[in-house]
Amino acid sequence: MLKKAAPFLTLMVLFSGLLLGSVWADELEEVTKQLEEVKRLLNESKKATEPLEQNLRTIEVNIGGIEHKITLLEAEVAVKEKEIGLGERDLIEQKKVIDQRIRRYYKQSRTYLNNIFALFLSESITEASRGFFYQQRGVHRDKETILKTAFFIRSLEEKKATLEHEKEQLAVIKVDLDKQKGFFQAEVAKAKNYQSDLEKKIVELSARQQQILNARSGSFVVNIGDSELADDYNASIKGFREAAPGGYFAVFSFGAHTHRKGMSQYGARGRAQGGQDYKTILRAYYGKDPVSKDTGGNIRVAGYGEIDFETTYLYGIAEMPSSWHKEALKAQAVAARTYAYRHKTEGREICTTEACQVFSKSKSDSVPESWKQAVDETKGEVLEDVVTYYSSTSGGYLTTMGWDTTDGAGGSGFIDRAYEKLGGSPWLYKAWYTQGYSVNSDKCGRANPWLSPVEMADIVNAALVLTRGTSQEAERITPVTTSCWGGNPYSYDELRDVAAKYGGIASATSAVVEQGNGTTNQVTINGVSLSGSDFKRAFNVRAPGYLSIPQYQFAFFNIEKK
Repeated sequence: MLKKAAPFLTLMVLFSGLLLGSVWADELEEVTKQLEEVKRLLNESKKATEPLEQNLRTIEVNIGGIEHKITLLEAEVAVKEKEIGLGERDLIEQKKVIDQRIRRYYKQSRTYLNNIFALFLSESITEASRGFFYQQRGVHRDKETILKTAFFIRSLEEKKATLEHEKEQLAVIKVDLDKQKGFFQAEVAKAKNYQSDLEKKIVELSARQQQILNARSGSFVVNIGDSELADDYNASIKGFREAAPGGYFAVFSFGAHTHRKGMSQYGARGRAQGGQDYKTILRAYYGKDPVSKDTGGNIRVAGYGEIDFETTYLYGIAEMPSSWHKEALKAQAVAARTYAYRHKTEGREICTTEACQVFSKSKSDSVPESWKQAVDETKGEVLEDVVTYYSSTSGGYLTTMGWDTTDGAGGSGFIDRAYEKLGGSPWLYKAWYTQGYSVNSDKCGRANPWLSPVEMADIVNAALVLTRGTSQEAERITPVTTSCWGGNPYSYDELRDVAAKYGGIASATSAVVEQGNGTTNQVTINGVSLSGSDFKRAFNVRAPGYLSIPQYQFAFFNIEKK
């Protein structure tokens, strides 16, 4: 029955795959069309908004000039009104004198002819003429005073009228400009809101497009969930989500400096805590069960000469904390013994650092009981025909076994299923910004590994110039923090200008990262797509301070946005 059913089942699977592929193809085509249309609308809207913004800036400048003129005018009016007030007070004081002079002038002008006749009738013509001329001079003085005062009053009234008229005119102009300003502000705001909606739609469509592509290619966009592991709050996803400013980015590495071969030590711990014994752990990471060998005798150790292999050298291996689960310690003991056994049998000296295996004479002299038991209980056990590489944290994926997860699969939420998370690795998902492994090592003045939208755009621009530009253009792509790195790097603006012809961006607002099997396939930021390796190269060359993706021959990272 099974043999007969097999061709039918195979046909159904193939048909389902073709049908699903067709659905994906149709939706992908539709989403791509929508994405291109929304991008076109966004570009047109931005072009149409530019004149409105220019008009608004012109009006704001004009309003500023008018407001300045009004301020000056109001100051001038205040001065002149003060002068007018003083003049009016002087007039009040002079009013009585002026009134008297007016009455006197009137009387004198009426008696002017009588005075002429009196002149001819006078007995002493000399004395009479002298009195006449004195009288006439007084009349002229009164007349001049009266006229001068009248002209002064008229001048003050004209000045007041002129100033009030100018104030009214400027007020009318300002009201008109305010109306125009309000109109253009409203129009620009509408356009900006419209553009913001389009940009959000572009992000949504881009994400959907990427999901379809990922589904068709077997890749995925990782979902970290609530993972909080990291030895530095600011370098953890928890710290980033809680404390980073809105709109900021952070680049998180899956693992750190690791060759991703053999056994993950934190993974072994997670497996042991989950109930696996050391043989099961070794089988998972190396594909073999241990065999017994004669491991008696000495090994040549750098700096120490010939020492006993089992009870001195292996007792001093300081690669795993002695407080860890016994089964993880036993798996480590077998892996360490196997790695050193080849040196022993070939008579080669073995180094005492991470380049080989870390050996501590002080630990050997005072070996922790748990580690001593792990070595003693596995005495003579080695793995044949395999180099027992191991490292602290592989990032959930090993090239020698694949996904190191509870179900052996990757996918969106693989972090929560990673044995390294169960083992409590602080480096499984971390943003690196220190010079070394220690959280207390130099940070080049940075308090955290978070990147502003401009800083993230700068990484994109660096990647574009490094991959598409000339060697001469790429020469100045070095960290902007010269205090730690020196050199003559581009400023953000300078690099943006260089990258403009390659599609550079001014500010980052979105990021989509496509993951594969233990590698980051592609990064898309604001519509600019880069391979994971190209982004990693640009990040490690250009990122400020000591920010880095600390991985050797691979790129496996994620970009988070607050």
